[in-house]
Amino acid sequence: MRPDSVGRAWRVLTPLIVSMSLGFAAPARAADDVTLPRDTRMPGGIAILDLGAGAESPGAVYYGGYRAPIVRTADGWKAIVGIPLAAEPGRQTVKLVTPQTGDKDRTIAFTVAPKTYATQNLTVEPRKADPLPEDLKRIDAETARTERALATYTESLSPTWRWTVPVPGERSDSYGKRRVFNGLPRKPHSGMDIAAPTGTPIRNPAAGRVVETGDFFFNGNTVFIDHGQGVLTMYCHLSRIDVKTGDAVKEGDVLGLVGATGRVTGPHLHWGVSVNRAMVDPELLLGK
Repeated sequence: MRPDSVGRAWRVLTPLIVSMSLGFAAPARAADDVTLPRDTRMPGGIAILDLGAGAESPGAVYYGGYRAPIVRTADGWKAIVGIPLAAEPGRQTVKLVTPQTGDKDRTIAFTVAPKTYATQNLTVEPRKADPLPEDLKRIDAETARTERALATYTESLSPTWRWTVPVPGERSDSYGKRRVFNGLPRKPHSGMDIAAPTGTPIRNPAAGRVVETGDFFFNGNTVFIDHGQGVLTMYCHLSRIDVKTGDAVKEGDVLGLVGATGRVTGPHLHWGVSVNRAMVDPELLLGK
């Protein structure tokens, strides 16, 4: 969820690639130990693309300038491509960069179906809907921090693909809704809101590493977790943060407590999932 009022930092930032290797090392997970997210080819969804069989990694896949995760399954190699909410319906392509010297890059096409999301009207503190001039410098700096965190790519970590919800509570259907705050249209909601009392523990849904924490103007107290290969999660509006940047976290570890910091209408967790820098619907990664 990027701040609505200003996008200057976003336009000038480029992806931050961490721990990439020119050899395109294969992901660590075995072919018989993979449960994939749901393939939903629409804005905010995920496309699972076939890359062929073989013992060695087929290369690296890029979509929109960001590297997407790949995984070996019993049916061969797959690319797991996050589709941004802003993606245009119709034909989309990814680029497969092969590791063999002299090989040409390969283009793989897929089709994004149209999806219409509802509009949601909300009333918040006036300054959170229409920031004051003195707030903009802070928002710019926080936008840059958010982009650096969400553009992380760590090849040495291999994400899992079916998670449990990080906090118990009523899950809203607000993902993708066009937000109108105090009558002012803003960008679509790019995460899942889970209503829970202040102080409810937030448990990490998958192993990873903390890459950023802090108090943000719109998001309140926030934690970013790197799960590997361009898969990151963010947890917003916390009343308390219990981890710090650089911490290794296991599945089930407490990241902090539910709160009502930042731009909110009440206590809840905003949970965002980023795949190749596309904020996708977290529901697609939850077990049934």
